[in-house]
Amino acid sequence: MWRYSAAMPIRDGEARVSIGEGMTPLTEAPELAAAAGVARLWVKDEGINPTASFKARGLCMAVTRAKALGLPGVCVPTAGNAGIALAAYAAAARMPARVYAPRTTPPPILGSIRAYGAELQLVDGHIGDAGKATMAFATETGFFNVATLREPYRVEGMKTMGYEIAESFGWRNLPDAIVYPTGGGEGTIGIWKAFQEMIEWGWLAMDTPLPRMVVAQAAGCAPLVRAFKERADHATPWVNPETHASGLRVPAPLGDRLVLRALKESRGAAFATDESTIRANTFRIASTCGIDAAPEGGAALGVADMLVSEGVVGRDARVVIFNTGSGASYRW
Repeated sequence: MWRYSAAMPIRDGEARVSIGEGMTPLTEAPELAAAAGVARLWVKDEGINPTASFKARGLCMAVTRAKALGLPGVCVPTAGNAGIALAAYAAAARMPARVYAPRTTPPPILGSIRAYGAELQLVDGHIGDAGKATMAFATETGFFNVATLREPYRVEGMKTMGYEIAESFGWRNLPDAIVYPTGGGEGTIGIWKAFQEMIEWGWLAMDTPLPRMVVAQAAGCAPLVRAFKERADHATPWVNPETHASGLRVPAPLGDRLVLRALKESRGAAFATDESTIRANTFRIASTCGIDAAPEGGAALGVADMLVSEGVVGRDARVVIFNTGSGASYRW
């Protein structure tokens, strides 16, 4: 992702904490396109990042800046993948790290966090409860709290996904819609930020039609979908969040206003899909594309199947869906 370093908050000559993140493949899936009723469909597979999810991009940037600023350590609440990424990049930076995770986090994810040498604290409840514990620890110790949107750098890493989409499409004729599985919101926010920057800086022509941003959530935890349907500018917390797609189990996303603004500005949409559909579509991605999809990717495909019937795009549309992590992290 450092091919775009000129557009990132890093000084010339500043050391980068990098283990090979970014430039993930964009795989065309004709069978999935036909089933969704669109002309073409691609899967962007973030699961092949070094820490097996899109979180590598944001935590790479956050740890790079924390190291440059001389901070004593880093900490994060996680639904899973952010914890792995922080643990890995902190290890590469030789910085202490503490991760707070719900006890219900998939065991393979917890095992990976421990393997990278981070101090892991399990909490009862959901990621919001982990967030409270993280904030208290950061206040007490001076560790850099890199929770989603609690600092400015993670989104700067996430926005490189938008640059990569544009570059993959030759900086013109961008896809008509991007379906992004959204929990905390930093991925959706980062991609839309990238498109705004590319227009401003002349990377894209001023009259380039930008993709519609489409949020995919789980029916058991869909605060952004509910807010979008109510035409609200913020989301209210979801009571009793339940979904096996742990990255989507975020009942009160801090980035709600920015996500909803991106949907409005892009003329986008937000939909939720149920657990059985998520499971079935996770398998469909793997069995038709050879991509080891995470359940969040299954949610994205489920929402892609709704786009034509809901009037978001026409049958001539070109659609990109994101698989944000590796399915291996969820199997035990």
